[in-house]
Amino acid sequence: MNPALVLFFTRGVSLRTWSMLGMLDREVALYKRLCRWGFDVSFVTYGDARDREYEARLEGIRVLCNTEDLPLDDYEKELSSGHGCELQRAHVFKTNQTYGSEVALLAARLFGKPLVARCGYMWSKNAEREHGYASCQATEARRVEEKVFAAADHVVVTTDAMRLDIAGRIPAAASKVSVIPNYVDTDMFRPLNRARDRNMLLFVGRIAMEKNLESLLEAVEPLDAKVVLIGEGRLRPELQVRFGSSDGRVTWEGNVPNSTLPEYFSRIGLFVLPSLYEGHPKVLIEAMSCGTPVLGADSPGIRELINHGQTGYLCSTDTMSIRSSITDLLAQPQLCDTLGLNARRFVLDHYSLNRIAEIEAALLLDLIRREERTNRVG
Repeated sequence: MNPALVLFFTRGVSLRTWSMLGMLDREVALYKRLCRWGFDVSFVTYGDARDREYEARLEGIRVLCNTEDLPLDDYEKELSSGHGCELQRAHVFKTNQTYGSEVALLAARLFGKPLVARCGYMWSKNAEREHGYASCQATEARRVEEKVFAAADHVVVTTDAMRLDIAGRIPAAASKVSVIPNYVDTDMFRPLNRARDRNMLLFVGRIAMEKNLESLLEAVEPLDAKVVLIGEGRLRPELQVRFGSSDGRVTWEGNVPNSTLPEYFSRIGLFVLPSLYEGHPKVLIEAMSCGTPVLGADSPGIRELINHGQTGYLCSTDTMSIRSSITDLLAQPQLCDTLGLNARRFVLDHYSLNRIAEIEAALLLDLIRREERTNRVG
């Protein structure tokens, strides 16, 4: 029998959500690879029956969704019974993020399956930064993390800083945390033979407070440079009113399919990620994989990926530091080319889809074998 994995989506998220945000192909790439290697994979999503329309693109992945269009809370209560047959036949459950992971934990206990609690960013840290340590949002995030990480059979995070945070806060989880970083399809995200506009800058991401776009836009106002902004978010209307198109030098693209990003990365002179904090930013790895020179803020999640002066540039998060670094890089095209080449090699060595899929498969198979041995002894 093939090893069977069930992935529980983040609370409220559907395949349609991923598709609308342009993330679908990127998010499912790992699970398609596991399917090709003999795994049976199912997704538990929060979408309605329309989510099943995506199965044709998923290369054998089953979609378990809210076909009755129940309210969210009711769907979660009925999820284990509604998807009972598929959940029972699985060998291991996994969460995609921590928000909503209690549903996966409850199902794992009900069906007696091992649980991998995976998260790509630390929910509690983001809530603390945005709302304050004592806020109800941060308190709830810590409660869920402590409950789920302590009870899970294994915990997977994307950075060593996250691993150390969990080990320090949640002793019951300390010995079972692994780092499996985000991946990039290095065959898709590769250098293309395109003419670069050296004075064109690119940002890709949510237009939100932590992305620090205000500082980036202020930084480029007096420069002879153009900026393309890809993404949506609640701050876009405010920033667009304030900065507009800056005499045609700022372009607001909105969301685009992830598969189109290699063309953007191969035509611009510099990718800039000025965020105040990140988890393990996939888009930065994708830009580096395309051989694009990158400038990132010297902030959590970014500084761990960029070796300053070798695989990219780091700057502070303030306007003047961003402006100074952009000016410095745009004046040195040969340095930019070298940074891009080094970045591509770095990603190939550490974050290729094939490498990360091998690590993921080994972890899942190990958990399944341990569970089988326990059941035989029992």
